[in-house]
Amino acid sequence: MNEYDSNRIYDLTKKINYLKTENLAEANCYILNTCHIREKATDKVYHDIGRVKKQFRKKTKPIVIVTGCVAQAEGDILLKKEKYIDAVIGPQSFHEINKIILDLEKKQRPVNFTEFDVIEKFDSLNSLKNSCNKISSFLTIQEGCDKFCKFCVVPYTRGSEYSRSFKELTEETKQLVTNGAKEITLLGQNVNAYNFEDKKLSDLIFEISKIKELKRIRYTTSHPKDFTQDLINAHKDCEKLMPLIHLPVQSGSNKILEAMNRKHTIEEYLIIIEKLKKVNSNIKFSSDFIIGYPGETFEDYKQTEKLIKNVKYINSYSFIFSARPGTPAFKLEKVNQSEAKERLISFQSIAEQIKTKYRETLIGRISNVLFENKTKEGNKYFGRDEYLNSVIVKSNESLVGKIKKVKITSGNHNTLYGEALSDLNQNNYAA
Repeated sequence: MNEYDSNRIYDLTKKINYLKTENLAEANCYILNTCHIREKATDKVYHDIGRVKKQFRKKTKPIVIVTGCVAQAEGDILLKKEKYIDAVIGPQSFHEINKIILDLEKKQRPVNFTEFDVIEKFDSLNSLKNSCNKISSFLTIQEGCDKFCKFCVVPYTRGSEYSRSFKELTEETKQLVTNGAKEITLLGQNVNAYNFEDKKLSDLIFEISKIKELKRIRYTTSHPKDFTQDLINAHKDCEKLMPLIHLPVQSGSNKILEAMNRKHTIEEYLIIIEKLKKVNSNIKFSSDFIIGYPGETFEDYKQTEKLIKNVKYINSYSFIFSARPGTPAFKLEKVNQSEAKERLISFQSIAEQIKTKYRETLIGRISNVLFENKTKEGNKYFGRDEYLNSVIVKSNESLVGKIKKVKITSGNHNTLYGEALSDLNQNNYAA
């Protein structure tokens, strides 16, 4: 979502004649778009600002703006702690960035602009063409969260759930496809909570699947509470919908899930998994896990181990609990950190074994790969298969924007390598 927001910020600033540069040393304005999910993200703000200060020690200071969720949650603290920052802008206010930049050019005082006005934001963006021209593009369809998990800052930084209109989303999808997109990933803090005038996520998926040039559709991130039967059925009936589902669970213990206010049990979660497998046996899963949440015992942790072994996630993202200021879990007594670290190491070892075993099954198999770009190394092209596995192929013809059958010949922890074969057959999947 931050990548989508960053692209839209660039679309906005072009209107006041700012151009993107890859060279920090020539920047007149430095915009840092931030995330507040974990503590390290906040630390990175100060690290990056320090890098800018060092770069411009003997030069004219650029305008420095911090946007995103760290700005929303800690705006006053940022401005007080780091005088080099000129403005902080929340994620629901970045449509005002041009006015703020022009004011700062006139040497206005530091600005804290962190109001919640998501409707005005998207109204502003709808009148502005999305210039993203990537083969695989992101599209934010829903923002905010009404779930109030006790560890999560999203309701406080992004606000309550808001769904964009069906019409504006189909129009922006067509725009992205015209720009060259072959794959669209629909985004939301609770993407499957999308609901605009009784139109659900499944309705949007079927609507944009009618666009001939669009070949693949994905969505993230889902909440188990909102995984309705119509969305499950879409994985049977929509050929363009990819068979990898990111479905965060956070813990394998019902006791911890209740403590987190996750609003689902492990039994309910596994029923969703089974329903999805029943409609499409090719579906595989990835998930998020918090290890060492306050109150987690060793037995609670072992239940999380049991879950990952049962579901066999092909990707998992796991972290030790990170207490975020302003959340109900912030003041809870932490699990012994050395024990939490041991559990995380053990969990990630199991997750890695499952992933490695899965990737070994891909060697010698044929996958459908959408190629996104040419690498810097000779005639090599980078793409992803249906399950988001990175694949590199050598070819004398340009593969960018094409879907090719690829025989996987080798691979490592991060990347698969293969040989391009014939054109796409949508019904052939590597298991």
